[in-house]
Amino acid sequence: MLQFYLNNQLIRTDQSAGSTLLDFVRYNQHLKGTKIGCREGDCGACTVLVGELDALGEAVRYQSMTSCLTPLGNAHGKHVVTVEGINAARGSLTPVQQAIVQEGGSQCGFCTVGFVMSLTGHALSTQPSTETSVLAAIDGNICRCTGYKSLERAAAHLQEQLQQRPATESLPWLAEHGFVPQYFADMPSKLQALHSATTAAAAGGSETTAPLPATVTGLDAPAAARARILGGGTDLLVQQPEKLRAADVELVYDQAHLRGIRREDNTIILGAATTAQQLLESEVMLAVLPELPRFLKLVSSTPIRQMGTVAGNFINASPIGDLTILFLALSAEVELADTAEHRRWMPLAELYAGYKQLTKAPDEQVTAIRFPAPAPTDAFNFEKVSKRTHLDIASVNTAAWLRVENGLIQEARFSAGGVGPIPLLLRQTAATLIGRPASVETLRQAQQAAQQEISPISDVRGTEQYKRLLLHQLLEAHFVETGLLTEEQL
Repeated sequence: MLQFYLNNQLIRTDQSAGSTLLDFVRYNQHLKGTKIGCREGDCGACTVLVGELDALGEAVRYQSMTSCLTPLGNAHGKHVVTVEGINAARGSLTPVQQAIVQEGGSQCGFCTVGFVMSLTGHALSTQPSTETSVLAAIDGNICRCTGYKSLERAAAHLQEQLQQRPATESLPWLAEHGFVPQYFADMPSKLQALHSATTAAAAGGSETTAPLPATVTGLDAPAAARARILGGGTDLLVQQPEKLRAADVELVYDQAHLRGIRREDNTIILGAATTAQQLLESEVMLAVLPELPRFLKLVSSTPIRQMGTVAGNFINASPIGDLTILFLALSAEVELADTAEHRRWMPLAELYAGYKQLTKAPDEQVTAIRFPAPAPTDAFNFEKVSKRTHLDIASVNTAAWLRVENGLIQEARFSAGGVGPIPLLLRQTAATLIGRPASVETLRQAQQAAQQEISPISDVRGTEQYKRLLLHQLLEAHFVETGLLTEEQL
């Protein structure tokens, strides 16, 4: 039995945990303000807010999510907010809605709901509101007819209002000024009561308020069917939504032991269910990869980064998985655990046997990722080229890690996606650099070696020749962005 609050209503449902939150909201609860658009997480018309208790259990932290890719099971124990749930009184507009109307930011209105919910999530954020952050809040929303300048003006108008928002305990101020209704103030205690009830039910065996188990049966699932491991849903719910609706699923997104990022000596360790957004915000990660926010801004959008897990990106086995390419260059390893709890570590580069094929056993699950912490003097860079700069699948992506001492390259790793059937670690390319100075001649040798290691094919994202040219140019970008060469030298 899934339990969560939808706006101000407690929901208890036995709907499939692998179905989408979007379908439940629209077809089960008949809240049609949340729109169906692309069903791929691109357009943002289905954006809702999902709030969960913070670590202390005293406040609710809200994030924007695309409900078309949110597994219904991931709403368990949380507060889901649709556009119907943000208005204090029927017929009134919130400051977010009023700013969009005032600046002419709504024409057909189809996408408007997504912008409203994303900007409302920004207002609820505990981070300061800046010109950059307010625009970043709507980076997952597409408008097809109004144009973005009016929406940017609305966002700027909102940002000015939020300058008056208290730095801490801002919810009373937001409710007083109509950003959210008063019932938001009661949500921490309601979620605490919900969690307490499920904990007590687990001890007492109650069926009506029992906590969500790790494995949840889907609709019409065969009794002997193996549960599908489901994290953020950002890949699987695009690829096979009907199969997930009908299958047993093992939900890992909220499993505490699969979350978190920590440093042990010179090793960075993160849980498999860590999201891309948590990477971006992690002080541990930023300490060793200070340019990480710039890299991850090229990966999907804010709502998707708040949902998609690192291990999910690995296991999807896409030849152009952005996080996979980034972590290959970091020499990452994955911990695999089978159903008997036998555990082993495997280099990420050895996880891929062929296109969409993994070397792990069928009953093994990724539970953790680790990689050696780069030294402050190491060079690291990530590059991605796609038809759109943001929120798009790469034509080619690549990462580089280099250690230079006494003017010579002592160690190097290059990874590349979109140039072969699997995410590639370019070992021969890296080997050409060892013991050589960071010069144009050295770069040219690496570029020649890379062309021998890759085997791109022509497809919708570019011809073989185009992809070869992209990698050739991106290797130059690695040297320039890390300061090893200048553009003038090239």
